[in-house]
Amino acid sequence: MSLEHPLILGLLLLPLFARRLLPPVAAPTGALHVPPAIAAGLRPGRAARHRSRLLQLLGWLVWACLLLALAGPRAMETHDLRLASGRDIILALDLSGSMETEDFDLDGQRVSRLDAVKQVAAGFIEGREGDRVGLVVFGDRAFVAAPLTHDTASVARAVLGATIGISGKSTAISDGLGLALRRLRGSEATSRVVILLSDGVDTTGTVAPRDVATMAQELGIRVHTIALGPDDLESRPAARDAVDAATLREVAELSGGEMFRVRGMDALRQVTRAIDALEPSPASAPPLQVWRDYWTWPAGAALALSLLALGLTRRGAQ
Repeated sequence: MSLEHPLILGLLLLPLFARRLLPPVAAPTGALHVPPAIAAGLRPGRAARHRSRLLQLLGWLVWACLLLALAGPRAMETHDLRLASGRDIILALDLSGSMETEDFDLDGQRVSRLDAVKQVAAGFIEGREGDRVGLVVFGDRAFVAAPLTHDTASVARAVLGATIGISGKSTAISDGLGLALRRLRGSEATSRVVILLSDGVDTTGTVAPRDVATMAQELGIRVHTIALGPDDLESRPAARDAVDAATLREVAELSGGEMFRVRGMDALRQVTRAIDALEPSPASAPPLQVWRDYWTWPAGAALALSLLALGLTRRGAQ
């Protein structure tokens, strides 16, 4: 508990100083005149004296309560509420046949690239509380697996349920990215982001990835790309299932995003942390702290005491 304006309490003794320094007010004369000798022997009754002292005490308490209300008593409260970030994120996930390749180690077991991505991406999405998140998957063609929503848990379940073959086994990177951009183009979010994950080369897209990246730049949409797999066309052009890291790097750079090269599970986890740093999640923000005002309590007490004093004054006048 604290006071917003504590210096106001310095006026607490003002009535005492006023009583000491100001001249007394002459009491109104009554209608009954008595000889001075008789008047000198008159004394106020005990009840009247008690009432007068009580009224003085009530007056001081009213003054103290009013000053306390003006001082602004308040307390800091902590809430776990998470405000909407104003950011829309779409994960564009490659479901081509090469994602079945088992070259990732997860908890001591050899797993496919898709299984590794599922575990990491699902956790990443669930941590985006406050963002709107969606999922686009692509193979031969692209489709929306989860629309943009604040229900990040449902999008995480959609990621975990993704299966190779439901969209064909080719790699239509341009189509997947293009569909994500179409979903974000009509968004009024202050920040719009696509996270594009692929382990291959664009094979069936009707538009070059570079052209789609240029469109993303014009729309103000950042694209972060993840090039997944041990080999790429730059270092081993003849390798099977080599990823076109150069194209993914160009897509990211043209749109103002970042490209991440992932060859193993540790690097994949580091990517999620890096993207969290680039696009901070509201879930990682400190809890919301707000001030709760309590001035109404002393103000209410002042009103109640004033009514009590008024009642005593009227009773004494009868």
